[in-house]
Amino acid sequence: MSAQLTIHVAGEWRKAVSGATREILDPADATPFAVVAEGGAEDTDAAIAAARKAFDEGEWPRTPVAERAALLRRVAALLERDREELGRLEARDAGKTVEEGRVDVDCVADAFRYFADLVVNENGRVVDAGSPDVHSVVVHEPVGVCGLITPWNYPLLQASWKIAPALAAGNTFVVKPSEITPLSTVALIRLLAEAGLPDGVANLVTGAGDPVGARLAEHPDVDLISFTGGLASGTKVMRAAADSVKKVALELGGKNPNVVFADACTDDESFDTAVDQALNAAFIHSGQVCSAGSRLIVEESLRERFVAELARRAELIRLGRGTDDGVECGPLVSAQQLAKTEEYVASALAEGAVLRAGGKRPDGPGYFYRPTVLDRCDRTMRVVREEVFGPVLTVETFRTEDEAVALANDTEYGLAGGVWSGDAGRARRIAARLRHGTVWINDFHPYLPQAEWGGFGKSGIGRELGPAGLAEYRETKHIYQNLAPRPVRWFAG
Repeated sequence: MSAQLTIHVAGEWRKAVSGATREILDPADATPFAVVAEGGAEDTDAAIAAARKAFDEGEWPRTPVAERAALLRRVAALLERDREELGRLEARDAGKTVEEGRVDVDCVADAFRYFADLVVNENGRVVDAGSPDVHSVVVHEPVGVCGLITPWNYPLLQASWKIAPALAAGNTFVVKPSEITPLSTVALIRLLAEAGLPDGVANLVTGAGDPVGARLAEHPDVDLISFTGGLASGTKVMRAAADSVKKVALELGGKNPNVVFADACTDDESFDTAVDQALNAAFIHSGQVCSAGSRLIVEESLRERFVAELARRAELIRLGRGTDDGVECGPLVSAQQLAKTEEYVASALAEGAVLRAGGKRPDGPGYFYRPTVLDRCDRTMRVVREEVFGPVLTVETFRTEDEAVALANDTEYGLAGGVWSGDAGRARRIAARLRHGTVWINDFHPYLPQAEWGGFGKSGIGRELGPAGLAEYRETKHIYQNLAPRPVRWFAG
């Protein structure tokens, strides 16, 4: 394997200044299948300088909105053209199934189209100043140079949630993908160039969080830092950004409740649906999802039947390489993530949880772990309080609505949650009381590019997607024009 030119600065693909490289491992068998440049602080500074010059002197921030939108639509078309290739690349790099990879590409194309449509219709507003002699408008302008740091679990999707609105607003950027799963972001930057984006607008540095991400967060020429990842890293980013008082947007994960009332399971069909969705909530992409429904909070009268069926079906989930036919769940992304998952399960069992399914590695190579169901859990357990980011589902129970709400809100995070009930009034009542940024009723996991995504509490600051997602990448300016100026005579002279 020869080292790829995976650092992109001012329209040029290059190696790291240091010459360092990193092997990318296939999580299905732990073997290397690609080599990327391992960028450092010097590469990052060069990328920031290119983005700064493109913003201050280049054409993109001053390109008419309609032309920017047209480029975003061209990118969406190119994503659709390369759907199969990108889907397979995402599957191999991140360990997910190829069908999940294809769906991710579709969602990325949708995001580019959404922000193309939105920016054309978000042109500011006229403000009534109460005088015919005053013309007053509020306009939106790009923030400037954006530092974008994306996670390893949804590399292409999370990059698009930042890049699409950043470009729509007229910004330039430097993106740092996860060092574990950088390949689809490299491919996306190539598509941006193919679509006609001017040199220097999109810059990419592959490399570790320290120094690349740290340098982006602290650099005074970066006007905004947008980070998606873990809580510990996110707080470091925020501290580093403070000295230059740059805008900060953080999406830091969640510990998401899936609340199931007994009245959601009044017949075989509704019972099967709730169980199926609980499996999807917890085990899609092996639980490596910030919004995973990893906390099942089920009404006590339903618990035994529900958990027994959930555990039975969890044991039947087919593991394997994501590009193979018939595979339902791929590996964890790395040896580190596998070890972390094993440690959480071991601690839960030591604290009194009851293993109902999984709880072990299957035989063979790769970073696989069986989908795991842990019964009889409570809020004193680490596995219930902390984000595992693996295929581990914990079960808690409740008897009343108030108890269900108290359990669901008893978390320092607040990203997402689900409520299952056959009583529409109850479901909406519970949803209104949950302190989470997204609440699904009788569903789990769908999101819309036109609806904001983000969380309460330690799940982060700001929002992605929706109008608020575009607003993150804009500054708001009030322009007040006096059409008939005259002396004020405040000072008599």
